[in-house]
Amino acid sequence: MSGAQKQSVEKNIGDLWDPANHCFVCGPSNPGGLRVRFRLEEEGGEQICRAEFTPGPTHVGYSDMLHGGILYSLLDDVMANWSFLQGLRAHTARCEVRYRDAAPMGVGLKLEGRLLRRRGRMMEMEGKAFRDDSGALVATARARFMSPGASRRD
Repeated sequence: MSGAQKQSVEKNIGDLWDPANHCFVCGPSNPGGLRVRFRLEEEGGEQICRAEFTPGPTHVGYSDMLHGGILYSLLDDVMANWSFLQGLRAHTARCEVRYRDAAPMGVGLKLEGRLLRRRGRMMEMEGKAFRDDSGALVATARARFMSPGASRRD
């Protein structure tokens, strides 16, 4: 993919408005948080939210594997940040996750979130997590996000 086909837009941590500064996944002001940096990339006219995360010893659940709740949180946030980085507020209304492969401690993950369709205040989103070492699909999420009455943040 050429540079003309792919454009990356990354928000600075300082661009997060106050309520998000303490977010467990992406908040820079949360000392116990994951502090994941999300970015939007354009591919073929489609906006995709992307990020990377490498689980450490404080993120395990069973047998040195990433805790499923943290993986859910990463997928939820990569979908939510798709709208957030475009200046839209949206909240998870429903989410279903399918866990497909192990996510061992120390192995990086690549996260992707995209809009599937939008109908009024509802956005149907998809999130995916891939192992960085093998490219294997670790988990997928399908979710509906709801925009509040005012869809743009101030």
